[in-house]
Amino acid sequence: MATIREAGLLRRRRGFYIVTFAVITLVMAAAWVGVVMLAGTWYTLILAAAMGILFTQYAFLAHEASHRQVFESGKANDLAGRVLADLFVGISYSWWMNKHSKHHANPNTQGKDPDIEPDFIVFQKEHAAEVTGRFGKFFTRRQGWLFFPALLLEGLNLHAQAFKTVFSPGKVDKRALEIVLLLVRNIGYLVAVFSIMPLGIAFAFLGVQLGVFGLYMGASFAPNHKGMPILPKDSRVDFLRRQVLTSRNIRHTWYMNTFMGGLNFQVEHHLFPSMPRPSLKRAQEIVKEYCAARDIQYTEVRLTESYRIVVAYLNRVGLSAGGDPFDCPAAMRYGR
Repeated sequence: MATIREAGLLRRRRGFYIVTFAVITLVMAAAWVGVVMLAGTWYTLILAAAMGILFTQYAFLAHEASHRQVFESGKANDLAGRVLADLFVGISYSWWMNKHSKHHANPNTQGKDPDIEPDFIVFQKEHAAEVTGRFGKFFTRRQGWLFFPALLLEGLNLHAQAFKTVFSPGKVDKRALEIVLLLVRNIGYLVAVFSIMPLGIAFAFLGVQLGVFGLYMGASFAPNHKGMPILPKDSRVDFLRRQVLTSRNIRHTWYMNTFMGGLNFQVEHHLFPSMPRPSLKRAQEIVKEYCAARDIQYTEVRLTESYRIVVAYLNRVGLSAGGDPFDCPAAMRYGR
């Protein structure tokens, strides 16, 4: 920590975030102008895909604000994160903070990390073994291959989770503000889309935009921990090893830091959550050297290799779902 601090890597980089936000917003404004000009044509679907990418880029900024990477003030970061998440992207900042904070405290830890709890995908063999029903077992046994196609629905799920959170009976920080921001964003967005475009194109536009948004979000977060070691609930592992051994970095290229919003430096992000995106590459050099000196395994692969690992891991977990009702009985008896 002393080396990182002395190198100035924890110093806020507001200029970077202001420029990044301005560029994303400028491109988004241009996309809306294009939508108006092409409103009666199917070419608007290209802009829908572009918007899916831009909304994800806004989500990256919200994620960084939630980690106090943008401003010195916690209140300023929370305000920026809430506005970006709720008003720009249409997802709940409170839901994200609650879930993501638990993940950072105990990544890949059984019973403590919500990111490895069963959902439409299961990440632990014991959970796969509990899957019931013909369709459930059929899907789970092939979940690795179906993972990325299923992410096309994740955008819709994130919007649904937002409203489920703010209208739930539990405690929600700034509930009234979030409800207003979510309603303004989502209703306003739908009104704009259906006012500008013919009905059929409008529905197709929403489908493409939500599909790209969900796929991009999932494809950016999935490589970071899926397929890495899962720790028992009562494991006694020090902070350094808990964060490093359960995280996977994506090999840096000139465009990867932008494409993944800094998530490609997952090890450094978990060790120093408040470190701004521009400092992560330099921090990686220090962390890798530190881990090598202490014989701590540091994982870094190419993006395509990380996806291969994720798919293979999910398929292995899925095999615990039991017999497939669509398998040939003779093949099941004598093996393949």
